[in-house]
Amino acid sequence: MKNDIDTTQIANALTIDVEDYFQVAALAEAVRREDWGSMEYRVEANTRRLLELLERHNTRATFFTLGWVAEKSPQLVREIQKAGHEVASHGYSHQLIYNQAPEVFREETRRSKQILEDITGESVTGYRAASYSITSQSRWALDILAEEGFTWDSSIFPVHHDRYGMPGTPRWPHRLKTDKGHELAEFPLSTLKFPGYTLPIAGGGYFRLFPYWFSRWGLGSINRQGQPFVFYLHPWEVDPGQPRLDVKWFSRFRHYNNLDVCEHRLGQLLGHFRFTAMGDVLRNLQLLEKEPLATAGQERMEFTSPC
Repeated sequence: MKNDIDTTQIANALTIDVEDYFQVAALAEAVRREDWGSMEYRVEANTRRLLELLERHNTRATFFTLGWVAEKSPQLVREIQKAGHEVASHGYSHQLIYNQAPEVFREETRRSKQILEDITGESVTGYRAASYSITSQSRWALDILAEEGFTWDSSIFPVHHDRYGMPGTPRWPHRLKTDKGHELAEFPLSTLKFPGYTLPIAGGGYFRLFPYWFSRWGLGSINRQGQPFVFYLHPWEVDPGQPRLDVKWFSRFRHYNNLDVCEHRLGQLLGHFRFTAMGDVLRNLQLLEKEPLATAGQERMEFTSPC
């Protein structure tokens, strides 16, 4: 471990996945997709709550925005943009990619990108999959992202998990080559490496589950290795007053655990680390510079690291 690293000089990626509580995979057993329109809509107020917190800390972030939300709340997207934050895509309907046919994924990806670009008047080139569902089963999605005009992604979680994960892939930001030879800059979700085990530390439910001191130590250890980390959160995670849905105990624990302390912890984190938008971090690492394309038709995805 590098103890001489000045961690205050490392800019980390702060990311917000803009979706509402009823769109989360953990609650899918209680809410059908066709019922979304009748649910209490809380994402606007919760996102503005986060915007106010970021303004107080003079911090820029990336907002991976669901196309369904952007379509319903275009003014919210404009507020995010006006506040100086980066707008990126979170897909359209928050479906797990490995449960979608490639042609459906392509249509939804194109649709959500167009919605965001029509609202912002700017090109949207960053993407994050719903529930990090680009896995070994769905790595074909990376080719579709490149073909639809995306240049960077933050969907790969290099861990074992029941819903997501691509174990053995690089832990640090890097450029990857897809099966068809396209290239994307990838910012994988941050992890801690222990003997025989890789622990997620990137935020969300882990941030609510772990004691704050452990999250701070774990994220700081990444900076002490000279690497930036990525932190993610959802607007519903700062909303302890949201409706409680009737789901199985494990899903209930995943979703509702420690909602009442999350906003306070986030404020602490913003004071302890330096953050900016993910695109800024990737540009600082020179991972968004144009690279020569690899030969098409490769049999497997290849990864290269800048470090």
